[in-house]
Amino acid sequence: MEEDFDFGKKVSINDSMDAAEQNASNSTKILLLLRGFLGIQQRRAEAYSKLKRVEQSTERGINPKLWGRLVECLIAEGFSDYMASGGELAYQKLCSEITIEFNDCSKKVLEMESLFQSPDYQRLDLAQILRAVQDQEKQKLHLTATIQVLKKAGRPSERLVSHENCKYTKPREHECVHVQEITEASGTEEAEADAEYDNALKEAIKGVQDAVTAINEHLEEVRYEIEALEAD
Repeated sequence: MEEDFDFGKKVSINDSMDAAEQNASNSTKILLLLRGFLGIQQRRAEAYSKLKRVEQSTERGINPKLWGRLVECLIAEGFSDYMASGGELAYQKLCSEITIEFNDCSKKVLEMESLFQSPDYQRLDLAQILRAVQDQEKQKLHLTATIQVLKKAGRPSERLVSHENCKYTKPREHECVHVQEITEASGTEEAEADAEYDNALKEAIKGVQDAVTAINEHLEEVRYEIEALEAD
């Protein structure tokens, strides 16, 4: 009986040691995943820097319609659509890199989210944090694109008039189809259009700021989790 009792104690101790080793192994894997997630967020920040470079290039004369098409495709994660629409060759490489980077970051975060939901990890709390960040990043990208399209278009009252459809009667003289009598009604319509534009731009900017704030709060949660795992 005594030998059986000792054997039972040994089995219990071994089981406890195996469980401890398993927990330590899981903690290490979780730690590596979370560090990898922070690395992905850094890559996203760098991709936004590249996107800013494209925006600055538009200020030097890229067709606003092409820029608008690019950001739409970035949101839809489909650079091939942009290429098919006639994107300018000088910016193809940079735009391709940006889109590929955003897509790859999203793909990797989704993979991490799936791992945290799996039986091997069972960390639904971390999966939810990654999902929240992913949703906010998507909103941030969408609103960033909206802001740039609005800025390129400009306020309705300040937009330049194209004379492509005007009738030229003599050299340096033409019959402008845009000439119209300025009335109180037309002035009111223009003011309303400007107000609508201003509100849309303001809401988009605030939306980006809110998304950034939410993302940073979630990243703080991730950093706290990393510190806790490192302390164990």
